[in-house]
Amino acid sequence: LVGGASPRPFAAAPKLGEHTGAIEARPRSTASRHESARCPKLPFEGMRILDITSWWAGPASTHFFALLGAEVWHVESITHLDGMRMTGYMFGRPDWWEWGHMFTAANTNKLGLTIDIDQPMGKALIDDLIRECDVVAENFAPRVIEKWGLSWDHVHQLNRRAIYMRMPAFGLSGPWRERPGFAQTMEQMTGMAWITGHLADQPRIMRGPCDPIAGLHGATALMVALWERERTGEGVFLESTMVEAALNCAAEQIVEYTAYGNVMMRSGNRSPQAAPQGVYACPGFEQWLAISVATDDQWDGLRRALGNPAWADDPQLSTHAGRQARHDAIDAALDAWAASCDLDEAVARLLAQGVPAARCWDPRIQSKHPQMVARGFYEDLVHPSIGVHPVPTLPFKYSGTDRWTTRAAPTLGQDTRDVLMRVLGKSAAECDQLEFDGVIGTRPKGV
Repeated sequence: LVGGASPRPFAAAPKLGEHTGAIEARPRSTASRHESARCPKLPFEGMRILDITSWWAGPASTHFFALLGAEVWHVESITHLDGMRMTGYMFGRPDWWEWGHMFTAANTNKLGLTIDIDQPMGKALIDDLIRECDVVAENFAPRVIEKWGLSWDHVHQLNRRAIYMRMPAFGLSGPWRERPGFAQTMEQMTGMAWITGHLADQPRIMRGPCDPIAGLHGATALMVALWERERTGEGVFLESTMVEAALNCAAEQIVEYTAYGNVMMRSGNRSPQAAPQGVYACPGFEQWLAISVATDDQWDGLRRALGNPAWADDPQLSTHAGRQARHDAIDAALDAWAASCDLDEAVARLLAQGVPAARCWDPRIQSKHPQMVARGFYEDLVHPSIGVHPVPTLPFKYSGTDRWTTRAAPTLGQDTRDVLMRVLGKSAAECDQLEFDGVIGTRPKGV
């Protein structure tokens, strides 16, 4: 939902080439090719976002804008830390809240504020920041936001140009309105868990993808809202739910059933388009070889790479259907072969014969993958507690932009005083009093 506007009615997928003529007939833009020289270096420079989000979906959404130039104020409080700070599991350290690996990845380039909104003075500070920002973003359960009085009417009254993005788990209406939701919840709701796992096993959770999926959908909707504000000059109310974002990525099994009556089931690492397809253990700790054979030519290449073993001469294996029927036997043979092969040598041998194959990269060394290193996808940052560490960036590049990250994720309350003094005009003495009253701070309360 963007500003109460009705979306374009759904229609069937277009036929091949159906709109080619219509698109070619549209007038071309007359913008100068040198127009970019007059624009900011990054598209959202000068924008301010009040980021009252937590965990991963909400911070992931505003993270795109932080990396693309916006000044993002990520708000927590010393009584309620962003839950992602708990993911580091470094509870034996004196500053354990600074070691959350998912927090440090999803909040680079942001400014970190602590404001206790439950206190009247904290709520007043939030209202003042709303007056100074372009976007307000939140992803709490509706009852929490309403307890704070942060309705759309309230935000719009404070700042007529502010866009208010709300990201509830299940929406602002309906019987599940007040239910909180996390990635694992969405995996169950959407059927993703139903098709994850081995055939004879229970459904398995994937642990995570629904958060960044929701974040990407929210960021996309926010860009639409920004365009609408440019057109009208007025702020926009935006609702982007987590469950509906996840359902957009779970359409396959839903369409298979509603259109054809097919209930998709769990199939482990196997695929209806490839056989054999699986992951096979090579010698050593967690040395896994992935292979996917989708064509007869690739099957012939696999046979050559294995040295044309006698078992592969079975005529039944010459077709995709035959290989699917004998998948268990092929897997057993590949397990035995892989158990005697060096992983990197096996990958090289298979690729040389045109067989899709790869190492299953351990996430502890994934940032050192030569392709990722060459592309500069991971960038090193210096964090006051963690030290130097790599973080993932954006999966695209702009000419003239050497790197996306300018600063590590903020420590707790790191930039509160800066923003309150620079943006709201508070004095150092006023900030001291706010800290004395527990409205702001740099250390969790009670720790």
